Amino acid sequence: MTNKPFKVVIVGGGPVGLIAAHALYKAGMEFIVLERSRQIALDVGASLVLAPASLRVLHQLGLLDQLRDTYSEISHKKCFTPDGQLWKDNPDAFCEGKKNHGGVPSSFHRAELVQSLYDQLPEELKPHVFTNKKVKDVQTDENGVKVFCEDGSVYAGDLVLGADGVNSNTRQVMRKLALQANPNAEWDPELPYTSTYRCMWASFPRPTAPGQGFETQTKDKSIMYLSGKERSWIFLYEKLPEPTKERSFNTDKDVQAMADRFADYHIDETLTVKDVFAERLTSGMSDLQEGICNNWGWGRIVLAGDSIHKACPNAGLGYQNGIQDVVSLVNHLRELVASSGPSKRPGVSSLEAMYEDYKTERWESLGRDAVLSARVTRIHAWANIWYYLVARYLLVPNFMDGFRDNWLVAPATSKARAFNFLDAEEPFSGRVAWAHPLKNVV
Repeated sequence: MTNKPFKVVIVGGGPVGLIAAHALYKAGMEFIVLERSRQIALDVGASLVLAPASLRVLHQLGLLDQLRDTYSEISHKKCFTPDGQLWKDNPDAFCEGKKNHGGVPSSFHRAELVQSLYDQLPEELKPHVFTNKKVKDVQTDENGVKVFCEDGSVYAGDLVLGADGVNSNTRQVMRKLALQANPNAEWDPELPYTSTYRCMWASFPRPTAPGQGFETQTKDKSIMYLSGKERSWIFLYEKLPEPTKERSFNTDKDVQAMADRFADYHIDETLTVKDVFAERLTSGMSDLQEGICNNWGWGRIVLAGDSIHKACPNAGLGYQNGIQDVVSLVNHLRELVASSGPSKRPGVSSLEAMYEDYKTERWESLGRDAVLSARVTRIHAWANIWYYLVARYLLVPNFMDGFRDNWLVAPATSKARAFNFLDAEEPFSGRVAWAHPLKNVV
Protein backbone atom coordinates (compact mmCIF):
# COMPACT_ATOMS: atom_id res chain seq x y z
CA MET A 1 0.00 0.00 0.00
CA THR A 2 1.06 3.59 -0.63
CA ASN A 3 2.32 5.95 2.05
CA LYS A 4 0.96 8.98 0.19
CA PRO A 5 -1.25 11.35 2.24
CA PHE A 6 -5.00 10.90 2.14
CA LYS A 7 -6.34 12.96 -0.76
CA VAL A 8 -9.69 14.79 -0.95
CA VAL A 9 -11.22 16.08 -4.17
CA ILE A 10 -13.22 19.16 -3.18
CA VAL A 11 -16.00 20.01 -5.62
CA GLY A 12 -16.73 23.72 -5.22
CA GLY A 13 -14.24 26.54 -4.75
CA GLY A 14 -16.53 28.88 -2.80
CA PRO A 15 -16.18 29.95 0.84
CA VAL A 16 -16.97 26.47 2.22
CA GLY A 17 -14.75 24.60 -0.23
CA LEU A 18 -11.75 26.86 0.38
CA ILE A 19 -12.13 26.68 4.16
CA ALA A 20 -12.09 22.91 3.73
CA ALA A 21 -8.91 23.16 1.65
CA HIS A 22 -7.13 25.10 4.40
CA ALA A 23 -8.36 22.70 7.07
CA LEU A 24 -7.30 19.58 5.17
CA TYR A 25 -3.86 21.06 4.56
CA LYS A 26 -3.50 21.82 8.28
CA ALA A 27 -4.63 18.26 9.04
CA GLY A 28 -1.86 16.80 6.88
CA MET A 29 -4.02 15.71 3.96
CA GLU A 30 -3.83 16.54 0.28
CA PHE A 31 -6.58 18.21 -1.71
CA ILE A 32 -7.56 19.50 -5.10
CA VAL A 33 -10.41 21.96 -5.69
CA LEU A 34 -12.66 21.80 -8.75
CA GLU A 35 -14.63 25.03 -9.25
CA ARG A 36 -17.15 25.23 -12.09
CA SER A 37 -16.97 29.03 -12.52
CA ARG A 38 -14.38 30.68 -14.74
CA GLN A 39 -12.74 32.36 -11.74
CA ILE A 40 -12.52 31.65 -8.03
CA ALA A 41 -13.79 34.96 -6.67
CA LEU A 42 -16.63 35.64 -9.08
CA ASP A 43 -18.34 38.80 -7.84
CA VAL A 44 -22.08 38.15 -7.73
CA GLY A 45 -22.77 40.99 -5.34
CA ALA A 46 -23.64 39.22 -2.12
CA SER A 47 -22.31 39.68 1.39
CA LEU A 48 -21.60 37.17 4.13
CA VAL A 49 -22.00 37.73 7.85
CA LEU A 50 -19.64 35.95 10.24
CA ALA A 51 -20.08 35.82 14.01
CA PRO A 52 -17.31 35.23 16.59
CA ALA A 53 -17.84 31.45 16.42
CA SER A 54 -16.76 31.52 12.76
CA LEU A 55 -14.12 34.23 13.08
CA ARG A 56 -12.29 32.20 15.72
CA VAL A 57 -12.12 29.24 13.31
CA LEU A 58 -10.58 31.53 10.69
CA HIS A 59 -8.10 32.64 13.33
CA GLN A 60 -7.31 29.03 14.19
CA LEU A 61 -6.45 28.44 10.52
CA GLY A 62 -4.24 31.55 10.47
CA LEU A 63 -6.56 33.42 8.09
CA LEU A 64 -8.15 36.13 10.20
CA ASP A 65 -5.35 38.71 10.42
CA GLN A 66 -5.34 39.41 6.67
CA LEU A 67 -9.13 39.67 6.69
CA ARG A 68 -9.43 42.26 9.46
CA ASP A 69 -9.29 45.21 7.09
CA THR A 70 -12.08 43.78 4.92
CA TYR A 71 -14.95 43.38 7.36
CA SER A 72 -17.10 45.72 9.39
CA GLU A 73 -18.67 44.95 12.76
CA ILE A 74 -22.45 45.39 12.73
CA SER A 75 -23.63 47.51 15.64
CA HIS A 76 -26.46 49.88 14.69
CA LYS A 77 -29.92 48.40 14.10
CA LYS A 78 -32.93 50.32 12.82
CA CYS A 79 -36.34 49.17 11.58
CA PHE A 80 -38.55 51.07 9.13
CA THR A 81 -41.87 50.87 7.38
CA PRO A 82 -41.70 51.14 3.55
CA ASP A 83 -42.53 54.87 3.71
CA GLY A 84 -39.56 55.53 6.00
CA GLN A 85 -41.24 55.59 9.39
CA LEU A 86 -38.65 54.63 12.02
CA TRP A 87 -40.00 52.26 14.68
CA LYS A 88 -36.83 50.82 16.22
CA ASP A 89 -33.41 52.38 16.78
CA ASN A 90 -30.65 50.65 18.73
CA PRO A 91 -27.15 52.06 18.13
CA ASP A 92 -25.54 49.23 20.13
CA ALA A 93 -27.72 46.27 19.24
CA PHE A 94 -25.11 43.58 19.89
CA CYS A 95 -23.47 44.99 23.02
CA GLU A 96 -24.51 42.01 25.16
CA GLY A 97 -23.21 39.61 22.54
CA LYS A 98 -19.84 41.36 22.62
CA LYS A 99 -19.73 41.05 26.39
CA ASN A 100 -20.57 37.37 26.12
CA HIS A 101 -18.10 36.28 23.43
CA GLY A 102 -15.83 39.24 22.69
CA GLY A 103 -17.18 40.04 19.25
CA VAL A 104 -20.24 40.82 17.16
CA PRO A 105 -21.55 39.73 13.73
CA SER A 106 -19.41 41.23 10.98
CA SER A 107 -20.16 41.79 7.28
CA PHE A 108 -17.84 40.71 4.45
CA HIS A 109 -18.14 41.15 0.72
CA ARG A 110 -18.35 37.54 -0.45
CA ALA A 111 -15.97 37.93 -3.38
CA GLU A 112 -13.33 39.61 -1.20
CA LEU A 113 -13.57 36.84 1.39
CA VAL A 114 -13.25 34.11 -1.22
CA GLN A 115 -10.31 35.87 -2.88
CA SER A 116 -8.52 36.17 0.45
CA LEU A 117 -9.10 32.49 1.26
CA TYR A 118 -7.51 31.60 -2.06
CA ASP A 119 -4.66 34.12 -1.75
CA GLN A 120 -3.73 32.77 1.68
CA LEU A 121 -3.19 29.24 0.43
CA PRO A 122 0.52 28.37 0.32
CA GLU A 123 1.92 29.18 -3.12
CA GLU A 124 2.74 25.54 -3.82
CA LEU A 125 -0.92 24.59 -3.24
CA LYS A 126 -2.57 27.18 -5.49
CA PRO A 127 -2.01 24.98 -8.59
CA HIS A 128 -4.29 22.45 -6.85
CA VAL A 129 -7.24 24.80 -7.40
CA PHE A 130 -8.85 24.44 -10.83
CA THR A 131 -11.55 26.59 -12.44
CA ASN A 132 -13.94 25.84 -15.31
CA LYS A 133 -14.37 22.31 -13.96
CA LYS A 134 -17.93 21.07 -14.10
CA VAL A 135 -18.25 17.60 -12.59
CA LYS A 136 -20.04 15.10 -14.83
CA ASP A 137 -19.67 11.84 -12.93
CA VAL A 138 -17.90 10.05 -10.08
CA GLN A 139 -16.61 6.50 -9.78
CA THR A 140 -16.13 5.22 -6.25
CA ASP A 141 -15.00 1.83 -4.96
CA GLU A 142 -13.07 0.29 -2.11
CA ASN A 143 -9.76 1.53 -3.44
CA GLY A 144 -10.50 5.16 -4.25
CA VAL A 145 -12.53 7.62 -6.24
CA LYS A 146 -12.32 9.26 -9.67
CA VAL A 147 -14.05 12.51 -10.62
CA PHE A 148 -14.88 13.05 -14.30
CA CYS A 149 -15.34 16.59 -15.62
CA GLU A 150 -17.19 17.72 -18.75
CA ASP A 151 -13.94 18.88 -20.37
CA GLY A 152 -12.64 15.30 -20.27
CA SER A 153 -10.27 15.73 -17.33
CA VAL A 154 -10.22 13.11 -14.56
CA TYR A 155 -9.08 13.59 -10.96
CA ALA A 156 -8.38 10.75 -8.53
CA GLY A 157 -8.39 10.72 -4.75
CA ASP A 158 -9.58 8.91 -1.66
CA LEU A 159 -12.70 10.99 -0.99
CA VAL A 160 -14.94 13.50 -2.76
CA LEU A 161 -16.21 16.43 -0.70
CA GLY A 162 -19.18 18.13 -2.32
CA ALA A 163 -19.18 21.79 -1.32
CA ASP A 164 -20.83 22.94 -4.52
CA GLY A 165 -23.81 24.75 -3.13
CA VAL A 166 -27.56 24.57 -3.04
CA ASN A 167 -27.87 23.08 -6.54
CA SER A 168 -25.09 20.61 -5.85
CA ASN A 169 -24.11 18.41 -8.77
CA THR A 170 -22.18 16.21 -6.33
CA ARG A 171 -25.38 15.58 -4.38
CA GLN A 172 -27.14 14.51 -7.58
CA VAL A 173 -24.30 12.18 -8.61
CA MET A 174 -24.18 10.65 -5.11
CA ARG A 175 -27.93 10.04 -5.20
CA LYS A 176 -27.68 8.38 -8.61
CA LEU A 177 -24.88 6.06 -7.49
CA ALA A 178 -26.58 5.14 -4.23
CA LEU A 179 -29.85 4.23 -5.94
CA GLN A 180 -28.02 2.29 -8.65
CA ALA A 181 -26.34 0.27 -5.93
CA ASN A 182 -29.61 -0.22 -3.99
CA PRO A 183 -32.84 0.83 -5.73
CA ASN A 184 -34.73 0.31 -2.47
CA ALA A 185 -32.57 2.68 -0.45
CA GLU A 186 -34.35 5.53 1.32
CA TRP A 187 -32.94 8.69 -0.22
CA ASP A 188 -33.61 12.40 -0.41
CA PRO A 189 -35.61 13.50 -3.47
CA GLU A 190 -33.73 14.90 -6.41
CA LEU A 191 -34.96 18.38 -5.42
CA PRO A 192 -34.76 18.24 -1.62
CA TYR A 193 -35.45 21.89 -0.75
CA THR A 194 -38.58 24.05 -0.83
CA SER A 195 -38.69 27.77 -1.62
CA THR A 196 -41.33 30.04 -0.09
CA TYR A 197 -39.53 33.37 -0.62
CA ARG A 198 -37.27 34.90 -3.24
CA CYS A 199 -34.45 37.38 -2.79
CA MET A 200 -32.82 40.03 -4.96
CA TRP A 201 -29.52 41.50 -3.79
CA ALA A 202 -27.21 44.27 -4.90
CA SER A 203 -23.96 45.87 -3.79
CA PHE A 204 -23.04 49.52 -4.24
CA PRO A 205 -20.58 52.10 -2.86
CA ARG A 206 -21.31 52.66 0.82
CA PRO A 207 -23.64 55.70 1.21
CA THR A 208 -23.87 55.69 5.03
CA ALA A 209 -21.66 54.98 8.02
CA PRO A 210 -20.21 51.46 8.27
CA GLY A 211 -21.62 48.94 10.74
CA GLN A 212 -25.29 49.48 10.03
CA GLY A 213 -27.84 46.67 9.84
CA PHE A 214 -31.24 48.12 8.95
CA GLU A 215 -34.53 46.41 8.18
CA THR A 216 -37.66 47.49 6.34
CA GLN A 217 -40.71 45.36 6.99
CA THR A 218 -44.21 44.96 5.63
CA LYS A 219 -46.66 42.19 4.76
CA ASP A 220 -44.92 39.42 2.71
CA LYS A 221 -41.96 41.69 1.89
CA SER A 222 -38.87 42.90 3.70
CA ILE A 223 -35.50 44.56 3.09
CA MET A 224 -32.16 44.17 4.80
CA TYR A 225 -29.51 46.87 4.42
CA LEU A 226 -25.92 46.27 5.55
CA SER A 227 -23.03 48.72 5.38
CA GLY A 228 -19.46 47.45 5.31
CA LYS A 229 -16.01 48.96 4.94
CA GLU A 230 -16.37 50.22 1.36
CA ARG A 231 -19.56 48.64 0.06
CA SER A 232 -23.12 48.35 1.21
CA TRP A 233 -25.68 45.72 0.28
CA ILE A 234 -29.44 45.45 0.05
CA PHE A 235 -31.43 42.24 0.16
CA LEU A 236 -35.03 42.45 -1.05
CA TYR A 237 -37.30 39.61 0.04
CA GLU A 238 -40.79 38.75 -1.12
CA LYS A 239 -43.07 35.78 -0.70
CA LEU A 240 -43.63 33.58 -3.75
CA PRO A 241 -47.18 33.03 -5.01
CA GLU A 242 -46.83 29.36 -4.03
CA PRO A 243 -44.06 27.29 -2.44
CA THR A 244 -41.99 25.45 -5.02
CA LYS A 245 -39.27 22.83 -5.21
CA GLU A 246 -38.29 23.78 -8.74
CA ARG A 247 -35.07 25.66 -9.40
CA SER A 248 -35.51 29.22 -10.63
CA PHE A 249 -33.54 30.84 -13.45
CA ASN A 250 -33.63 34.63 -13.36
CA THR A 251 -32.59 37.19 -15.97
CA ASP A 252 -31.47 40.81 -15.67
CA LYS A 253 -35.07 41.75 -16.51
CA ASP A 254 -36.27 39.77 -13.49
CA VAL A 255 -33.78 41.57 -11.27
CA GLN A 256 -34.89 44.95 -12.60
CA ALA A 257 -38.57 44.06 -12.20
CA MET A 258 -38.10 43.14 -8.56
CA ALA A 259 -36.12 46.32 -7.93
CA ASP A 260 -38.98 48.27 -9.52
CA ARG A 261 -41.51 46.64 -7.18
CA PHE A 262 -39.46 47.88 -4.22
CA ALA A 263 -38.30 51.14 -5.82
CA ASP A 264 -39.91 53.57 -3.37
CA TYR A 265 -39.32 51.48 -0.24
CA HIS A 266 -37.03 53.20 2.24
CA ILE A 267 -33.87 51.57 3.55
CA ASP A 268 -33.29 54.41 6.03
CA GLU A 269 -34.83 57.81 6.76
CA THR A 270 -33.95 59.28 3.36
CA LEU A 271 -32.57 56.62 1.00
CA THR A 272 -34.86 54.39 -1.07
CA VAL A 273 -34.20 51.22 -3.02
CA LYS A 274 -34.17 53.10 -6.33
CA ASP A 275 -31.53 55.50 -4.96
CA VAL A 276 -29.02 52.77 -4.17
CA PHE A 277 -29.97 50.34 -6.95
CA ALA A 278 -29.08 53.04 -9.47
CA GLU A 279 -25.52 52.97 -8.06
CA ARG A 280 -25.22 49.17 -8.03
CA LEU A 281 -21.92 47.49 -8.77
CA THR A 282 -23.31 43.96 -8.89
CA SER A 283 -26.70 42.32 -8.38
CA GLY A 284 -28.41 38.95 -8.47
CA MET A 285 -31.58 37.09 -7.63
CA SER A 286 -32.73 33.63 -6.60
CA ASP A 287 -35.48 31.74 -4.84
CA LEU A 288 -34.61 31.01 -1.20
CA GLN A 289 -34.51 27.28 -0.72
CA GLU A 290 -35.01 25.79 2.74
CA GLY A 291 -34.44 22.30 4.08
CA ILE A 292 -32.02 19.73 5.51
CA CYS A 293 -31.06 16.55 3.67
CA ASN A 294 -31.02 13.20 5.42
CA ASN A 295 -28.27 11.65 3.30
CA TRP A 296 -24.92 13.27 3.94
CA GLY A 297 -22.60 10.74 2.38
CA TRP A 298 -22.31 7.48 0.50
CA GLY A 299 -19.32 5.44 -0.57
CA ARG A 300 -16.41 7.82 -0.92
CA ILE A 301 -18.59 10.91 -1.32
CA VAL A 302 -19.57 13.30 1.48
CA LEU A 303 -21.28 16.70 1.44
CA ALA A 304 -20.99 19.98 3.37
CA GLY A 305 -22.60 23.41 3.44
CA ASP A 306 -25.56 24.30 1.22
CA SER A 307 -25.21 20.93 -0.52
CA ILE A 308 -26.93 19.33 2.49
CA HIS A 309 -28.78 22.17 4.22
CA LYS A 310 -30.18 25.52 3.17
CA ALA A 311 -31.84 28.27 5.15
CA CYS A 312 -33.09 31.77 4.39
CA PRO A 313 -30.31 34.31 4.96
CA ASN A 314 -32.14 36.81 7.19
CA ALA A 315 -30.57 35.41 10.37
CA GLY A 316 -27.12 35.18 8.74
CA LEU A 317 -26.54 31.55 9.77
CA GLY A 318 -25.91 29.84 6.43
CA TYR A 319 -22.15 30.23 6.13
CA GLN A 320 -21.75 29.81 9.88
CA ASN A 321 -23.15 26.32 9.52
CA GLY A 322 -21.00 25.61 6.49
CA ILE A 323 -17.90 26.39 8.55
CA GLN A 324 -19.15 24.20 11.38
CA ASP A 325 -19.65 21.38 8.86
CA VAL A 326 -16.02 21.64 7.79
CA VAL A 327 -14.80 21.70 11.40
CA SER A 328 -16.78 18.60 12.34
CA LEU A 329 -16.00 16.68 9.15
CA VAL A 330 -12.25 17.35 9.14
CA ASN A 331 -11.97 16.53 12.85
CA HIS A 332 -13.65 13.16 12.26
CA LEU A 333 -11.79 12.46 9.01
CA ARG A 334 -8.39 13.20 10.52
CA GLU A 335 -9.05 10.84 13.42
CA LEU A 336 -10.20 8.11 11.04
CA VAL A 337 -7.20 8.47 8.75
CA ALA A 338 -4.80 8.48 11.72
CA SER A 339 -6.39 5.35 13.18
CA SER A 340 -5.99 3.52 9.86
CA GLY A 341 -2.20 3.80 9.93
CA PRO A 342 0.26 5.40 7.48
CA SER A 343 0.11 2.64 4.86
CA LYS A 344 -3.62 1.94 4.78
CA ARG A 345 -6.62 3.89 3.52
CA PRO A 346 -9.92 3.93 5.43
CA GLY A 347 -12.37 1.58 3.75
CA VAL A 348 -15.84 2.52 2.54
CA SER A 349 -17.57 1.03 5.58
CA SER A 350 -15.35 3.07 7.91
CA LEU A 351 -15.99 6.24 5.91
CA GLU A 352 -19.76 5.70 5.92
CA ALA A 353 -19.71 5.18 9.69
CA MET A 354 -17.77 8.44 9.97
CA TYR A 355 -20.41 10.24 7.86
CA GLU A 356 -23.05 9.20 10.39
CA ASP A 357 -20.94 10.51 13.27
CA TYR A 358 -20.48 13.78 11.40
CA LYS A 359 -24.21 14.09 10.72
CA THR A 360 -25.13 13.21 14.31
CA GLU A 361 -22.71 15.79 15.70
CA ARG A 362 -24.14 18.52 13.49
CA TRP A 363 -27.84 17.64 13.54
CA GLU A 364 -29.07 19.34 16.72
CA SER A 365 -27.47 22.74 16.17
CA LEU A 366 -28.24 22.67 12.46
CA GLY A 367 -31.91 21.93 13.09
CA ARG A 368 -32.12 24.69 15.68
CA ASP A 369 -30.57 27.22 13.30
CA ALA A 370 -32.89 26.13 10.47
CA VAL A 371 -35.94 26.80 12.64
CA LEU A 372 -34.53 30.14 13.81
CA SER A 373 -33.71 31.22 10.23
CA ALA A 374 -37.22 30.36 9.04
CA ARG A 375 -38.80 32.29 11.90
CA VAL A 376 -36.66 35.39 11.38
CA THR A 377 -37.56 35.51 7.69
CA ARG A 378 -41.26 35.23 8.49
CA ILE A 379 -41.07 37.76 11.31
CA HIS A 380 -39.50 40.28 8.92
CA ALA A 381 -42.22 39.60 6.33
CA TRP A 382 -45.12 39.61 8.82
CA ALA A 383 -46.14 36.16 7.57
CA ASN A 384 -49.17 36.03 9.88
CA ILE A 385 -50.68 38.00 12.75
CA TRP A 386 -48.42 36.36 15.32
CA TYR A 387 -45.23 37.16 13.43
CA TYR A 388 -46.50 40.71 12.94
CA LEU A 389 -47.08 41.14 16.68
CA VAL A 390 -43.62 39.77 17.44
CA ALA A 391 -42.00 42.15 14.92
CA ARG A 392 -43.93 45.32 15.71
CA TYR A 393 -44.35 44.97 19.46
CA LEU A 394 -42.47 42.19 21.24
CA LEU A 395 -39.04 42.83 19.67
CA VAL A 396 -39.22 46.63 19.49
CA PRO A 397 -37.82 47.53 22.96
CA ASN A 398 -34.03 47.66 22.81
CA PHE A 399 -33.66 45.49 25.90
CA MET A 400 -35.03 42.62 23.82
CA ASP A 401 -31.80 42.65 21.80
CA GLY A 402 -29.92 41.97 25.03
CA PHE A 403 -32.43 39.27 25.97
CA ARG A 404 -31.82 37.65 22.59
CA ASP A 405 -28.05 37.67 22.98
CA ASN A 406 -28.03 36.49 26.59
CA TRP A 407 -30.70 33.82 26.56
CA LEU A 408 -30.93 32.60 22.96
CA VAL A 409 -27.65 33.34 21.18
CA ALA A 410 -25.10 32.84 23.99
CA PRO A 411 -25.96 29.23 24.92
CA ALA A 412 -25.90 28.15 21.28
CA THR A 413 -22.80 30.16 20.33
CA SER A 414 -20.79 28.81 23.26
CA LYS A 415 -21.19 25.26 21.88
CA ALA A 416 -19.64 26.09 18.50
CA ARG A 417 -16.91 23.65 17.58
CA ALA A 418 -13.31 24.30 16.65
CA PHE A 419 -10.59 22.13 15.14
CA ASN A 420 -9.37 19.72 17.80
CA PHE A 421 -5.88 19.33 16.33
CA LEU A 422 -4.78 22.99 15.99
CA ASP A 423 -3.36 25.09 18.78
CA ALA A 424 -4.12 28.84 18.88
CA GLU A 425 -4.66 31.65 21.31
CA GLU A 426 -8.32 32.51 21.81
CA PRO A 427 -9.05 35.74 19.83
CA PHE A 428 -12.56 36.25 21.21
CA SER A 429 -13.44 35.79 24.85
CA GLY A 430 -16.05 37.15 27.24
CA ARG A 431 -18.16 36.19 30.18
CA VAL A 432 -19.50 33.02 28.49
CA ALA A 433 -16.88 30.30 28.10
CA TRP A 434 -16.43 28.37 24.86
CA ALA A 435 -17.30 24.69 25.22
CA HIS A 436 -14.54 23.82 22.72
CA PRO A 437 -11.52 26.04 23.44
CA LEU A 438 -8.81 26.66 20.87
CA LYS A 439 -5.98 25.44 23.11
CA ASN A 440 -5.99 21.80 22.08
CA VAL A 441 -2.37 20.71 21.85
CA VAL A 442 -0.57 20.00 25.12
